[in-house]
Amino acid sequence: MNAPIAPRTTESRSQRPHALITGGARRVGRAIALALAKAGCDVTITYATREADARETCDLARAIGQAHGVRAHAIHAPLGSQSDVERSINTIAASIGHAATGLDILIHNASTYEPTTIAALAAPDAAAIALRDYSVNALAPLLLSARLAPLLAKSTLPGGGSIVAMADLHSTGRPRKDHASYSMSKAALIEMVQCLARDLAPQIRVNAVAPGVVAWPDAGPESDPKAQAAYLSRVPLARAGTPADAAEVVRWLAMDAHYITGEVIRVDGGRWLA
Repeated sequence: MNAPIAPRTTESRSQRPHALITGGARRVGRAIALALAKAGCDVTITYATREADARETCDLARAIGQAHGVRAHAIHAPLGSQSDVERSINTIAASIGHAATGLDILIHNASTYEPTTIAALAAPDAAAIALRDYSVNALAPLLLSARLAPLLAKSTLPGGGSIVAMADLHSTGRPRKDHASYSMSKAALIEMVQCLARDLAPQIRVNAVAPGVVAWPDAGPESDPKAQAAYLSRVPLARAGTPADAAEVVRWLAMDAHYITGEVIRVDGGRWLA
């Protein structure tokens, strides 16, 4: 496990915003961390198992933000169970609260994703699968937002503090077959966004990004080229997006969209229309 984040100076606080990205070690999380670092933010990322990837992301963030003097740190914070959530939130809150830079941006990117057929949900261990999805995708974002809200409320960014949650296009009214557990947890995340947009206003804005495909899964049915082609046949732009496409929308919501809260922005190449 990484050592706690070292305190930083008040001077650095006056120069750079500070962003926390959960699940920031790779894929979309890494792209978000790099987009925010490029925009001049210090970044803290969390990871569950991929320590080497997390350290690489931090190195890349420092390099891309070198002109701004950006700092980057990683925290080991698994979220797969209630006990993991409670322990990790305590670790994150202690580290962030100890840093003199405060907190301006919170990105909920950590996520589980796998198909769950009806047969799988009827199995004796199905509750563990569903509870893991809910723990990572909904419970952790809710409790972490509540714990860090006092810091975010003190942000001096022009639009105030910002929370952005990574949702899913298919949890906004376009459900996919055999993804009930995952989709339910992401739908709960969207409801959290809309509730917190009211509860935390006016100091903190809360929004979500709902991608279609911006990074294909590494394994499983959707890693197959034929399955990918079938999905893309229903995307008007006829191609998958990229992690950078999603990351830029996250950066915009967090830093530039000063009068937007409670919204879910689809990044799907027009898939919603088809």
